Amino acid sequence: MKKLILLTSLIFISLFVRAQSGKIVEGQKIVSKILGKEVKFTMYLPADYDASKRSYPIVYLLHGYGDDDTGWAQFGEINRYADKAILNGEIAPMIIAMPDGGVSFYINAADGKTNYEDFFMPLIETNYRVKKEKRFRGIAGLSMGGYGTFNFALKYTDLFAACAPLSAAAWEDSEILNMSDNDYENGIFANLYGKGLKGKARLSPDWNKNSPVVIATNAKAEDLKKMRYWIDCGDDDFLINGNMAIHKILRDKGVPHEFRIRDGAHNWTYWRTGITDALKFISESFHQ
Repeated sequence: MKKLILLTSLIFISLFVRAQSGKIVEGQKIVSKILGKEVKFTMYLPADYDASKRSYPIVYLLHGYGDDDTGWAQFGEINRYADKAILNGEIAPMIIAMPDGGVSFYINAADGKTNYEDFFMPLIETNYRVKKEKRFRGIAGLSMGGYGTFNFALKYTDLFAACAPLSAAAWEDSEILNMSDNDYENGIFANLYGKGLKGKARLSPDWNKNSPVVIATNAKAEDLKKMRYWIDCGDDDFLINGNMAIHKILRDKGVPHEFRIRDGAHNWTYWRTGITDALKFISESFHQ
């Protein structure tokens, strides 16, 4: 009898946990005329999505350089962290959309070949039950995805209520000016901002319109205040200078924001331990 009771209890617990679990949907595709190809995306749908008819807030969660749309599900275990936070009442039930950004940095490249910024967010919200008002839309991401998060948040304050860049790939002007020609040409920068540039020529129009530090510097305080910011970067992260620079810009302009420097480096351990707080911050925008 005790074994039967124990087995029944385990089955009940298993069914309960399964009922509270959201769903990762991989292999979704959008045909983009702007990019001239199919773009993959992965979705996290909350546990009650299939059983309800309601619409949900949405968070766009951007991956880093070298990953794809499955990165946050595979390495970040986003479904586990989102399930737990929703069950504990820490965040609102939400849809999390994870598009494949390739190595685009989520911007329009200087050579005009990859206009990812123009493509972003056209069709996902028509295929899922999403609340389409600004107050129900957030954006977050890590590294390259943190760079994309800053860019979309700073440029499109009318689209997003809150942003949470983690370990954002943000650089100060001095960092790109002092970079060796080899690192500039053979790294990521030449494709993004212009090839063959040396010295101050590297501070090109493409750099100035896509550098989060420059955008924040040039923006009016009243425009910056239209967005809620959660900035998180590890104390051992090689990208911390740019993140601290943006923190200082926002502070000097009197723009409310949250800035976190935690113990850690540029790795998945850091991002997994930070994503729940980032989602909690964004989720606050979804409440009355």
